[in-house]
Amino acid sequence: MRQYIAELSSIADTHISAHPNAGLPNEFGEYDETPEAMAAELADWAKSGYLNIIGGCCGTSPANIKAIVEAVQEYRPRIVPEIPKQCRLSGLEPLNIGPDSLFVNVGERTNVTGSAAFKRLVIEGDFEAALDVAKQQVENGAQIIDINMDEGMLESKEAMVRFLMLIASEPDIAKVPIMLDSSKWIFWKPVLNAFRQSVVNSISLKEGEETLSSMPNCTPLRCGGYRHGL
Repeated sequence: MRQYIAELSSIADTHISAHPNAGLPNEFGEYDETPEAMAAELADWAKSGYLNIIGGCCGTSPANIKAIVEAVQEYRPRIVPEIPKQCRLSGLEPLNIGPDSLFVNVGERTNVTGSAAFKRLVIEGDFEAALDVAKQQVENGAQIIDINMDEGMLESKEAMVRFLMLIASEPDIAKVPIMLDSSKWIFWKPVLNAFRQSVVNSISLKEGEETLSSMPNCTPLRCGGYRHGL
């Protein structure tokens, strides 16, 4: 857990609570890590300033908790940092866009309305080759991938969900944020349920904001747009 707690402590503007297991379970489903070993590890987390609350989960006993308390009590709790407000997006890796950011590249070759080659691959069902188009964009510097399946010859919703699932299984592509691009309201709910962490593009408010705000996990942004997910 250490690497995740360390990362979280550097970016979260709230308290950090950790409740690790006493090691990994053995072949009998029991936990062998001693209170002393567990306490020594967690004392280092506390010394590094990662924690506000510490406890234990599977395999911990009163002896574990007592040892942890004694090991961490000399260290002060983590100081909650003030994190500057930015546009924060993520695939498997974060993308923070702030006042000092340079130009942000959005790859649009995975858009059937803008790329005849990509459109042909999707219509023919060659999703592996279509996936290579997305990968090439990331390799060439795209920081966000825009995906659009609005094509009369396609089952757009099914094609989008299938393509997103393929992207999710490819870390070299999934490391960047995904921008879902469609003007069809009927399209959004099932797609966003399948791929929650995304930027939403081409939404029209001509039907009123109520329709948009009823979508799953959509939150209005102060800039006048909307964000989806976290």
